[in-house]
Amino acid sequence: MKQSFDKGFLTPHPVFIIAAYDENGNANAMNAAWAGQIGGNQLSISLSSHKTTENIKANKEFTVSFATKKYVEACDYVGMVSGNKVPDKLEKCGFTVTKSDKVNAPVIDQLPVAIECKVIELQEEFGETRVVAEIVGMKADESVLTNGKVDLSKLHPIMFDTVALCYREIGENVGGAWSAGKKFM
Repeated sequence: MKQSFDKGFLTPHPVFIIAAYDENGNANAMNAAWAGQIGGNQLSISLSSHKTTENIKANKEFTVSFATKKYVEACDYVGMVSGNKVPDKLEKCGFTVTKSDKVNAPVIDQLPVAIECKVIELQEEFGETRVVAEIVGMKADESVLTNGKVDLSKLHPIMFDTVALCYREIGENVGGAWSAGKKFM
């Protein structure tokens, strides 16, 4: 028998590391899980007040890297510490950056996949900034590619479990999209 609850939840939430330059060209990054893809070439992120949020508002360009199992501690750290208080937080957790060639934003070298984005819309509501961005490119290490495509079994992206308040690794393939349901046709 199902029990009733006053609130629900949506999960999984991908864990993204959002990176942008400040007004002096210094890289900063934060951990964000309130995001999703819109169609094939846009994404939406809900951000509260952070240094990275201010950097995105100023520069209108940023990168989104997938947090991975290998770097879970560093990815968690950049979400725990403010770039306003710890300006060298990327260096402290062992992250280095390279400037993207498609947008004016840093690409975190250690994270294998980075999506390059340009802001389309910024909307402030309820103390949050909703950022809608166009995906203009992607960088992916060859180590996570199979047949020229990102292979999640090699990437080991993590998700945020909103119920247990922990990170979980995304699991194995359990069925083909537009294929598994064919048994009912």
